[in-house]
Amino acid sequence: MANSSGEKGEMIEQPLLDASETQKGGFRTLPFILGNVALMNAATNALTPNLILYLMNEYHMDMTTGSNILYIWSATTNIAPVLAAFLADSFVGRFKMIGLGSVVTLVGMFLFWLTSVIPQARPPPCIGSNNICRSAEMFQLFFLCSSLGLVAIGAGAIKSSSLAFGSDQLKREVYQENARAIESYFSWYYAVYALSVLVALTCLVYIQVNMGWALGFGAPVLLMLFSTLLIFLGTPFYVKLKPKSSLITGLIQVIVASYRNRCLRLSSQSEDMLYHQKKGSVIVLPSEKLRFLNKACIVQDPQLDLSPDGEATDPWRLCTVDQVEELKALLNVVPIWLTGAIMNINISQPSFPVLQATTMDRHIGSSFEIPAASFGIFAVIAAIIWIVLYDCLVLPIASKMTGKPAHFSTKERMGFGMFLSFLSVLVMAVVEGVRRSIAIKEGYSDDPQSVIPMSAMWLLPQNCLAGFAEALNAIGQNEFYISEFPRSMSSVASALLGVGMGVASLLASFIMSTINELTRGGGQESWVSSNINKGHFDYYYLVLAGLSVVNLLCYIACSRAYGPCKGENREMIEED
Repeated sequence: MANSSGEKGEMIEQPLLDASETQKGGFRTLPFILGNVALMNAATNALTPNLILYLMNEYHMDMTTGSNILYIWSATTNIAPVLAAFLADSFVGRFKMIGLGSVVTLVGMFLFWLTSVIPQARPPPCIGSNNICRSAEMFQLFFLCSSLGLVAIGAGAIKSSSLAFGSDQLKREVYQENARAIESYFSWYYAVYALSVLVALTCLVYIQVNMGWALGFGAPVLLMLFSTLLIFLGTPFYVKLKPKSSLITGLIQVIVASYRNRCLRLSSQSEDMLYHQKKGSVIVLPSEKLRFLNKACIVQDPQLDLSPDGEATDPWRLCTVDQVEELKALLNVVPIWLTGAIMNINISQPSFPVLQATTMDRHIGSSFEIPAASFGIFAVIAAIIWIVLYDCLVLPIASKMTGKPAHFSTKERMGFGMFLSFLSVLVMAVVEGVRRSIAIKEGYSDDPQSVIPMSAMWLLPQNCLAGFAEALNAIGQNEFYISEFPRSMSSVASALLGVGMGVASLLASFIMSTINELTRGGGQESWVSSNINKGHFDYYYLVLAGLSVVNLLCYIACSRAYGPCKGENREMIEED
């Protein structure tokens, strides 16, 4: 229910749902929502694995340029949901955002598919045995980047609202009686997401490798078409909540209000000040941390600052104590969040692993060959295995060994995930050093396309370690943010991990470009050369390993400075 004040100051309740909406929603809507998400995820995840090969072979890009396009695309895909969520909550509404995102994604995928079927949309093939290649023209690059940009923005719009929109359908009174309804929906949502990624990395990648780019990129277009039709087919059954004020708007209001009230003096005793409180809130006084933000909730003149119903006359000058504490909670986790973002640089390496696997023996038996872009599936499988083993094996064994119920805190799991991430890039550096030496020994220095006598199964350890690391750190981060933030900030908590992945992609792009510039001078081959047999990707991954060590030490320092998480003090008292 939304509240507004009448002419005489009394409260008038305005329903967020129209009368016709009260009979809608329920489990019958979930197949449409989950189907839309699953097909969209399968379609978009199918583009990423082989995209570096497509850019290098069809657009004649070098390794660094192609990777930077992938990094920027990944960053846009991960950051777009935050902006889309703000628009959906404040102006557009969740259903319209999902519908608009589906259409935009479909248009972007169709335009990207056209680059594979229209010869004029990409550079002509290389000429002669010397591989004289012409670079892409400005219009061709614009067409390519525009299509990828539309896919990223559209997919971000869908991701921003799908989970919450499905939850809206189960909030009728009859479904609230079943406490497991929303919990089951969340489980199905993430299960469908994982399944769609597996389909993309296996079936759709196999089509691209064995049946050509036109058919390989055409299949995701069909999936996205079905995804778009599915979300609109369920239109008569959906509960559609009206947009209301966004939490992000409230956070920005605190920043603006604290700046506008910067001249106010804070008393050493918080009790001496009058603070604006949210109705029904249990938070009476702001905390002493980041005290300068407390100026945003100080009531200077109740007659001027407050309306008859107790609301702020100018929310950009006076905020509630709850709003101030929400912003403080966000700022307090920023250092730990940054270390998680830096760890994700190791995961944001989509290009080289594909090129590396291309040069290795990928046969299983005499007939079946694993597509080079499908090796990422082992990281996904490893993450799923770890999630299952953690609850079914790790915790029971730890409890038996300690003689009491074992529990690893979110910060411990995040730290261990960072350590495994360091091990994964260290293993990648060692394996690549061995692969490169074999390639040179076999005389393939000038032929990066040739397959060397080394099994691609050597790539499994690094993929498994990366999967374990991502499962530990990502789940730990989500639990950490959700447990540390007020319940009203659950949407921000769930978005922080995605923003971190976007920041990691931008940092990875900066690191690769910097290393490329520093190592290719004086006629030397760049460490991140398109010819991976002449380059030194083993050195590149050693740099990432060194960065991981520094980041792990920073995380330990930030974790100690943060202090105990909510509930940890109570557990320590109970143990004593």
